[in-house]
Amino acid sequence: MNTEQLYDVFCQYPVVTTDSRRCPEGSIFFALRGETFDGNQFAVKALESGCVRAVVDDATVATDERFIVVPDVLEALQQLALYHRRQWGGRILQITGTNGKTTTKELVTAVLSQRYHVLSTRGNLNNHIGVPLTLLRLTAEHNFGVIETGASHPGEIAALSRLVQADCGIITNVGTAHLEGFGSLDGVRKTKGELYDDLHQRSRFIFLNAFDDQLLDMARERGFALGVDAVPYVEGRVAEAGLFLSAQWKAEPDAPWHQIDTHLVGAYNIANVRAAVTVGLHFGVNPAKIDAAIADYRPTNSRSEYRETQRNRLIVDAYNANPVSMTAALTNFQFVDAPRKMAILGDMLELGVHSQEEHRRVLNKLQTDGPAEAWLVGEEFSRAAGPDTPYRLFRNVEEVKAALAAEPLENYTILIKGSQGTGLFKLPEVL
Repeated sequence: MNTEQLYDVFCQYPVVTTDSRRCPEGSIFFALRGETFDGNQFAVKALESGCVRAVVDDATVATDERFIVVPDVLEALQQLALYHRRQWGGRILQITGTNGKTTTKELVTAVLSQRYHVLSTRGNLNNHIGVPLTLLRLTAEHNFGVIETGASHPGEIAALSRLVQADCGIITNVGTAHLEGFGSLDGVRKTKGELYDDLHQRSRFIFLNAFDDQLLDMARERGFALGVDAVPYVEGRVAEAGLFLSAQWKAEPDAPWHQIDTHLVGAYNIANVRAAVTVGLHFGVNPAKIDAAIADYRPTNSRSEYRETQRNRLIVDAYNANPVSMTAALTNFQFVDAPRKMAILGDMLELGVHSQEEHRRVLNKLQTDGPAEAWLVGEEFSRAAGPDTPYRLFRNVEEVKAALAAEPLENYTILIKGSQGTGLFKLPEVL
C-alpha cells in the first residue's frame, strides 16, 4: 500500500496509536520496532483492543484485511505525516534548541491561542516518532501548529524539518548537551542549524534572538536578512529576578514597558518570554492578551516548576540537565531569598568524553555561587567531587529517598536539578 492509499484509510480513521495498551476505538495501530520490542507481535492485541487497522512490516502476522503490510512501519508513519501536513496546509512554527525549547513552545502556544486554534507538541514528543504523531493530530479545526523538534545526533533536525515543512522557526540557543552523540559543541551547532538550513532553502523566515551572537552568526552564514523590518524587534529585560521572573518588554524604542509577572522560575526565561512576545506580535495577537497569556502560564512536568510541600519549598527542574542549564539554575538560585537553601543535583547525562570536565565545572560553580549545603546524585558527580568533597554523595535517587526517610528535611528551599535519567523528579513526593 502506498502513502496515498494509506492516507485514504487515515481519513476514515484519523486517530493513530503506536501503543497496544492505548487503543482508542476506531484507531490505526502502527507496529513500530524498537531495540527491545517488535510492535508486529502486538498487532493482534491492538485490533482486539479497539483499533480497526494495524500497519505492520511483518507479513506473517497479517491474517486478514484489517492488516496493512508496508516495507517499513516507521517510514510509513513518517510519510503519512508528511502527506497529511501538506494536505492540511496551515501555518507551522518549528522550535528547536539546546535549552528552553519546551518552555518556549508552551509560551508561544499560550500566546497564539489568544487568536488561533493551535495544536502543539505534547510534552516532549519531539523526535522521529513524536513529531509525525503530532502532525497527524492536526485537523481542519486547527489553523496553527507549534512543533518542537529535538535531536541527539547529527542530521536529526534536518530529517524532522523535512516532515514539518515549517513556515517559520526558532532556535532558542545552542549549548553543550548530548555531546556523546554530537561529538562537540560545533556538532551541536551544525545540527541545530539544520532548521535554519531548511527554512532558508525553502525561502521561509526565522525569529532570531538578536542578543545571542552565536545565533546571529548562524543566521548570517545562511544568508538570512537581519534587518528588523520582517518581524517585530522586541526588547526585553528582567525587572526582578527573585523566585519568579518579572519581565518587561517593548517593541518600540520610545514605547512604555509592558510588565509581566510570570510563574516562571529563573531569569534565564527572559529569552523564552521575548520569543513568545515576538511571535505573538508578528501574528497579530493583541499585546494585552500576550501579557495575560504569559502571566497565566504555569510550568509543569518538572521544568523550572515551583512547588510547596508541607515541609519545604521546591524548585523542581529535573526533566533535563546539561552544563548550560545547570549553571543557569545555580546562578538564578543565588537570587532566591530564603533563610535555608540547599541543592540536590543529579548527573548530566550523554556528555561522553566531556562528562568529567563538565561536572567539575558545575562543581566549581556550586562552590563559588551555590548554597553551602548540597547533595550530589550519580556516578559522574561522585567521581568529579572526590572523597574529600564537603557535599553528600549518593549513587542514585533511591539512596536519596532512603536518606530522606531517615532524616526528613524541613523548612528548606531546595533546588532539584538533574537529567531525567537520574530520577530526581521522584523526590518532591518525599520532600
